[in-house]
Amino acid sequence: MDQRIINLFDEYTHKPLTREDFLKRLARLTGSVGAALAVLPLLEVNYAQAATVGEDDKDLVTEEVTWPGDGVTMKGYLARPKARGKRGAVVVIHENRGLNPHIRDVTRRVAKAGYLALAPDALSPFGGTPADEEEARTLIGKLEAPKNLNNFLEGFDYLRDRRESNGKTGCVGFCWGGAMSNQLAIHAPALNAAVAYYGRQPEAADVPKIKAAVQLHYGSLDERVNAGIAAYEEALKAAGVKHELYIYEGAQHAFNNDTAPTRYHAEAAKLAWERTLRLFKDTLA
Repeated sequence: MDQRIINLFDEYTHKPLTREDFLKRLARLTGSVGAALAVLPLLEVNYAQAATVGEDDKDLVTEEVTWPGDGVTMKGYLARPKARGKRGAVVVIHENRGLNPHIRDVTRRVAKAGYLALAPDALSPFGGTPADEEEARTLIGKLEAPKNLNNFLEGFDYLRDRRESNGKTGCVGFCWGGAMSNQLAIHAPALNAAVAYYGRQPEAADVPKIKAAVQLHYGSLDERVNAGIAAYEEALKAAGVKHELYIYEGAQHAFNNDTAPTRYHAEAAKLAWERTLRLFKDTLA
């Protein structure tokens, strides 16, 4: 697909571009309204493809959970192995569309790998993630950053207090959640591992606060996010932070999302996930 179309869709999903304006510009790129409407399903996510690990997986227990946040009751989706034992805990952080079926599936993937996995719903202050994705993106922009950060930090406390936890914690986030992973690495000194997929980088001045092992994944075609890589990498090296940085050639932003057909990159996603689980094995066992 024309890279200009991919870039336009990225702009629509990350900037205040209305759907009407997006469709008008898409029609100009494709040549007609009909062509734009034909391309649209290839760009938007298809949650019918979301479940790679089913809700009814015989080895897992899943549940809706709550915990006290910053002036709000936080909601989340928790998945864990059915077998008894204490395990490392991982917070799975959604994209800017909220806690959707894809992220629930990713949470089950983490649990299937042997961890206690929690996906917080960052939109809990608004009652939870709405069905309408455009509304979810709008609400994400209305979150109060300090309170949102506190809500995630409280999520780690909730996990550590569960009887299944061995006290070690990590996080993995995607897009908006990738940026959040970077922030948690800075603000959660007890965090053992932070994995960020194509997430916005933190301020270089804050990097020396990081105590966790950091792992970063980027698609080579993701110009918007990749603009901040060099400064972040330099700051990580200067601060002596243990880190791994991977750029996947030919991969787009959101290359791990297998419900987004035009951006999903199976080879990159597989390799990045193997590296993610290796880091968790090294730091959370």
